[in-house]
Amino acid sequence: MADLAALLDDFAAECADLEAMVAPLTPEQWRTPTPAPRWDIATQIAHLTWTDEISITAVTDPDAFAAILVDAAPRVATFVDEGAEEIAQTPPADLLERWRRGRARLIEALAAVPAGTKLPWFGPPMSAASMISARIMETWAHGQDVADALDITREPTARLRTVAHISVRARNYAYLVNGESGPTEEFRVELTAPDGTLWTWGPEDAPQRVTGPALDFCLTATQRRHRADTTLTTEGPDATHWLTIAQAFAGPPGTGRNAGQFA
Repeated sequence: MADLAALLDDFAAECADLEAMVAPLTPEQWRTPTPAPRWDIATQIAHLTWTDEISITAVTDPDAFAAILVDAAPRVATFVDEGAEEIAQTPPADLLERWRRGRARLIEALAAVPAGTKLPWFGPPMSAASMISARIMETWAHGQDVADALDITREPTARLRTVAHISVRARNYAYLVNGESGPTEEFRVELTAPDGTLWTWGPEDAPQRVTGPALDFCLTATQRRHRADTTLTTEGPDATHWLTIAQAFAGPPGTGRNAGQFA
């Protein structure tokens, strides 16, 4: 994986690409529904804003973050959505500026984290590199919802490597949240990058394999496309099943997208 400085640059670039889609929109267009149930474009940006701001608290004020965890405990299933939906009521111009400020502050805060530091989070503590990697993944995934709402086709970039890496690392988590026991052996994942090179994870001789375009894998693992609408191929029943439950993001099992929804 890339070093922290490179990941911070990638996060800034991913945010800039998404901002280029939403900044020209009228206030009415910010209310365009996205494929995520009940979420319009404003809610998508509000969710990213909320999570960036919560991340800043985790980095800069662990005691305040611990208090947030206590507050969230009785309503863990709705806590995140409540935050997004509240911020989404902000006028679009103010929301856009709030998102800009928050992500800039997060970059600054993470750049100052000493090497080896573990940061508190809703799950296990994580490194600064892991936190910004998760922010890249979420920004890209929610950006896909916005692109789909606006009927925009985005050009994939090398930043997908971070999304794919998180998706591979989250394999066993996907089984866990679905109440299943995951396989003990590693899978082989071979993905064709946007520039035609090959990204790989796992043993070369693993019998369970996933191959195909990195974009298709990332869309599947973030549940922005149904596996049937991709060109991914699998070898082995475990690898095949994994793609039906793959989930790069935290939380309960996602509902994903329907087959043919974006045909």
